[in-house]
Amino acid sequence: MKMDMTLQQMMFRCRDFTLDFSQRPHIMSVLNLTPDSFSDGGKFYRNEQIDFDAVCEVALQMERDGADILDIGGESTRPGAVPVSADEEKRRILPAIERISKKVRIPISVDTTKASVAEAALRAGASIVNDISGFRFDKDMPSVCARFGAAAIVMHLPQRPEHLQWSYHDQTRYTHLVEEVRAALSESVRLGEQAGISSIAIDVGFGFGKSVQGNFELLGRLAEFRSLGRPILVGLSRKSFIGKVVSKTADAVPPSERLFGTIAANTIALMNGANILRVHDTKAAFDAVQIFLATQRAVSLTESTSYVSN
Repeated sequence: MKMDMTLQQMMFRCRDFTLDFSQRPHIMSVLNLTPDSFSDGGKFYRNEQIDFDAVCEVALQMERDGADILDIGGESTRPGAVPVSADEEKRRILPAIERISKKVRIPISVDTTKASVAEAALRAGASIVNDISGFRFDKDMPSVCARFGAAAIVMHLPQRPEHLQWSYHDQTRYTHLVEEVRAALSESVRLGEQAGISSIAIDVGFGFGKSVQGNFELLGRLAEFRSLGRPILVGLSRKSFIGKVVSKTADAVPPSERLFGTIAANTIALMNGANILRVHDTKAAFDAVQIFLATQRAVSLTESTSYVSN
């Protein structure tokens, strides 16, 4: 069942910002302030301390390269990751959000499942809450988002990240993958709407409890999630299932060698209706979006010219 977003749903309001998805896809650039994230963990650590000056410089470069949103996280969500306390998460992210929010002209998203961390981040200058649990880990999360007028992103997550394993086989069994993911996301949207959140985007959760085949099924059938009438975010960047299929051996190539595969996957996602690309490589994603938009414009122009001539 196809359902395009209404004009109101295309206008993604996040506190003092409004993102218009009717004009073009948007890019969310990842800033992980963690020592153990799968792709860029430890990038900003100097002698076991976060170099916040370096974080700000990278954030500004991401904006210059075409980022529309900065997604800042202080807890790794890779499979098998060890959870951290709310206090530790705040220690990692709040100084960065406070500094960056004063320097950039784009909204900041906080990647967290904890309501207390989200509230502190929103007070520090964030505008969006990216909750990979889809409001399931902390019942107070929807009300925090609503109270601050923040937008929210809800993801499908079948298990807590620490219970997921590094594997290319499906540990979570699905009878009908797309239908089950869509139903779970629909429930997360309902929880957000019930709390009074006006802008909610959905994320099918690539790489979280899905097999290689399952991930590519979701990618190929992404357009079906438009039936929820919400902006679609995809987080494909350097995921292990991409590393598996581009490898010439039985082992996946490392994250550093997954960029080209990521660009291909992101382009397919754009063609299937993605509104937000969550990426580690901003410039590469920006270029992919420009090629996608140029193709759309050319097809639209050709169709309109053909209609007039007939």
